[in-house]
Amino acid sequence: MEIGLIGLGKMGYNLALNFKRNGHQVLAFDINKAATEKMAAEGVPTVNSIAELVGRLNGRRVIWLMVPAGNVVDVILSTLKNHLHEDDIVIDGGNSFYKDTIARARDLERQQVALLDCGTSGGPSGALHGVCTMIGGRKDVFDFCEPLFKSISVPEGYLYCGKSGSGHFVKMVHNGIEYGMMQAIAEGMEVMNKHSQELDLSAIARVWNHGSVIRGWLLELTQRALEKDQNLESIRGTMNSSGEGKWTVETALELGVPAPVITMSLLMRYRSQQEDTFAGKVVAALRKEFGGHSVEPKK
Repeated sequence: MEIGLIGLGKMGYNLALNFKRNGHQVLAFDINKAATEKMAAEGVPTVNSIAELVGRLNGRRVIWLMVPAGNVVDVILSTLKNHLHEDDIVIDGGNSFYKDTIARARDLERQQVALLDCGTSGGPSGALHGVCTMIGGRKDVFDFCEPLFKSISVPEGYLYCGKSGSGHFVKMVHNGIEYGMMQAIAEGMEVMNKHSQELDLSAIARVWNHGSVIRGWLLELTQRALEKDQNLESIRGTMNSSGEGKWTVETALELGVPAPVITMSLLMRYRSQQEDTFAGKVVAALRKEFGGHSVEPKK
């Protein structure tokens, strides 16, 4: 299949190599010239504009977006609309909010251009060697693109989820679950770290990942990180949030679904970005006032 790829960040760059390795003809574009030059050196042809990208594709054009969620997607779609024709296909492989995806699909349908939303999991390594994809949109359009999704995904690693927005919705919830799982692993590791510095946490992660109930890729990554730095002294414990956890919590509230684990994992990410909090000061002060508990002076 011939594919126009927009976005050569960590995921897009490796995905282009995945496309190429699986026999697809890829034409790539990114506003970052260094990224396009690096891509061209890998044997993937690049272009200088979105207009050129679309113009050089033949037949029913398939454009894959691999860019950050938000306004940048709208900007690119606004430009693409000037060059796409009836029956062309746009695939949003990023982590767009599913309600935005539904609105974008409706807008493109007025031009009889189809939008597939493709939640893409596996990180840069998966993008290169085999992703897990969750796809939403028109079924007939998915059927046309199914060989593409099958070729770049791990075995049994792609799924048509349903109508427009479904793929991004499923990926959003996936990332919310990911927040909770990572937080649970982190808390357990901290309990052991505080209990005894003699415990080999990387070895514990390794043995847990061989037959235990909680085995999985996140534990493998935990082991890898701890092997590099046993006490993680070289990094700060700041956990950033890219949006999907927040969207999952907001959606759970809209649906009346209690999601305390995901919610608390999201709040812990916000907390990690604060050196100190006034709320913490209030609680410390109250404990001193009612119980005479000591407070730690500000350094």
